[in-house]
Amino acid sequence: MRKLISVAAMSLMVLASFPAAAEMKIAVLDYQMALVESDAAKRYSADAEKKYGTQVQRLRNLESEAKRLQERMQQDGEKLDQTEKEKLDLEFRQKAREFQSLSRELNEQRAKDERQVVETLRPKLEEAVQAIIQSGNYDLVIDRSAVVDVKPDFDITRQVIERLNSAR
Repeated sequence: MRKLISVAAMSLMVLASFPAAAEMKIAVLDYQMALVESDAAKRYSADAEKKYGTQVQRLRNLESEAKRLQERMQQDGEKLDQTEKEKLDLEFRQKAREFQSLSRELNEQRAKDERQVVETLRPKLEEAVQAIIQSGNYDLVIDRSAVVDVKPDFDITRQVIERLNSAR
């Protein structure tokens, strides 16, 4: 009997809390998308393509040269004498090392630049988020990654992006 009374009491408490939850204004925000889709991030992306274009092209060239050497070793390997095989193998290894080194440097520099952009944008993003939360009078804002599905009406990401773009 006691158990029945406690279950009934708990049920009443849960039911009583639903009207309060129904009055809450809830929104969902995709922080990552807000950062990536902002005008500043798009400008950075375009600038990065220009800045790193020659290095990326150099990586592509190294990759194609290494593939060419590898194909030659596979196709002509039996026809080549030992000295020629060793020469091709050495050249292939040099290209591979140069590719790895340049790739690592490029990735490190890009990551550094991206961190700087994010550090610059984060305070502006937070201001835009707070402005949208206050103007929309939201009680709860949940990160989009924590939500399985949401109606578009509850997603404030676009509003935040527009606010971020207009802030400059």
